[in-house]
Amino acid sequence: MVSSTSAVLPRRPLTITPASVIVVCVAALVSIGLVVLFSASSPIKGGPYAYLWKQFIFLALAIGAGWVVAIADLEQLRKFAWVAAGIALFFLVLVLIPHLGITVKGSRRWLGFGSVRLQVSEFAKVALVFSLAHYLALNQSRLHDLWRGFVIPAAWTGLFAVLVLAEPDFGTAFLLGSIGMILLFLAGARLKFLLPSIGTALLAFGLLVLNNPVRLRRITSFMDIEANRGDGAYQLWQAILAFAAGGVDGVGLGQGRQQNSFLPEAHTDFIFAIMGEEMGLIFTLLVVALFVTIFVAGLMHVRRAPNLFQFLLVTGSLLLICLQAIINLGVVTGMLPTKGMSLPFISAGGSNLLLMGLLVGIIINSQRTWERPKPLVRRRALTEVIA
Repeated sequence: MVSSTSAVLPRRPLTITPASVIVVCVAALVSIGLVVLFSASSPIKGGPYAYLWKQFIFLALAIGAGWVVAIADLEQLRKFAWVAAGIALFFLVLVLIPHLGITVKGSRRWLGFGSVRLQVSEFAKVALVFSLAHYLALNQSRLHDLWRGFVIPAAWTGLFAVLVLAEPDFGTAFLLGSIGMILLFLAGARLKFLLPSIGTALLAFGLLVLNNPVRLRRITSFMDIEANRGDGAYQLWQAILAFAAGGVDGVGLGQGRQQNSFLPEAHTDFIFAIMGEEMGLIFTLLVVALFVTIFVAGLMHVRRAPNLFQFLLVTGSLLLICLQAIINLGVVTGMLPTKGMSLPFISAGGSNLLLMGLLVGIIINSQRTWERPKPLVRRRALTEVIA
């Protein structure tokens, strides 16, 4: 009788990487968003299923776009950085042309393609980060120079911000300017150039707000919410009432009152307030914890970047997700003046969801390529040694 023994192969231990943690957090945020969106959009014309199916369609497109970016060669894509930036600038100019750009509530931010509307500033965000990371990496040895290391990249950032500001979209312009300055700082630009420029930009931004009646009204209403609860602070006051009604446990899905024509933009910019009312403090804190986890995991991940380009690209992608979340959560909870900005992965809106898919795809790509083992000796060099 012949006995046979089977070799037991050692199992590769399951490793939890920062990028995988980010993907899990994103999946959780998307799942929560779909549930809350179904409830928040129920009173809207077309019913909750119309918005839910639309969100599913854009979610599928976002996953597809993210998958394409995740398997692409980022170093090869660098060749098209200026092309992508040029296309983004072209559409930013195009949307400002009357009868081409679609105006909603006084802002011309969208281009229409049949029944589909795309907010072009969303794609300008990733184009700016992509092109700026490419430029700063190419000029890494000249970042201490005034002209090549600061004036050109700062002016490039300002061009994107000014075009978005002209829509007008003050919040996105501020976001673009902030991310541009942060990337310049991380790349090694001198503080003696950065600090005076940031101060000047903030002063100019403040003057623009003071000379814009709509934005100025938002600031004055924010300073005294209760006194303006029937006027300029109406939306914020209703959001605060939603959080108060929800308490710790919430009133239950579909049982909230604020989405019934009380809270404007309940399914988009202020969906977090609907979550607070129906799902309570526990779920709102869970959402905040998920975004914090994404940020911390991202910081751990970018420390392993192989070069400056990929470090800045992934860091910029992380900032686009987290800073936008901070602004939205700050506005809805009354910590910041009212500003229309989507909550990433949760708010209804196809353009922002597509952007988030691209950003997550970049992070997944970096995890895949940074983990790829590199040969110690090139094949050609090895054959020369053997010969």
